[in-house]
Amino acid sequence: MNKDINIRWEWLKIMYWYTIVGAGGFGLFIIVMPENVRSLFAWPTQDPIVYGVTGSVWLAFGLLSILGLKSPLKFVPVLLMQLTYKSVWFIGVVFPLLISGKFPNYAILLVSVKNWDSQKFRYCIWNIGL
Repeated sequence: MNKDINIRWEWLKIMYWYTIVGAGGFGLFIIVMPENVRSLFAWPTQDPIVYGVTGSVWLAFGLLSILGLKSPLKFVPVLLMQLTYKSVWFIGVVFPLLISGKFPNYAILLVSVKNWDSQKFRYCIWNIGL
């Protein structure tokens, strides 16, 4: 590894904490109280298997981020995976719905939060020196 690389450790740790609290907490909330989450955000009834997979993936990101606090560089792929899935989701799901005029109103908050998350992850990845 090149010794001249300037890694901003504090940014990495901030992103891991953000993932633990945000994705991990929300994923746990979806798994433990799915109907409360659905009604809180006024989401339509979901297939419980798909909804559970979503919560499980977000909880897994949170749990892996706990390990990222101990070894920040080893777990950067967790942050990159989040950036990748959010980018694919915007390009493959959100934009087509917006273009076709079929974007549901209940998804505005979720898309806004995910867009903000993606911007934070992009900023972090570009600024940690990797």
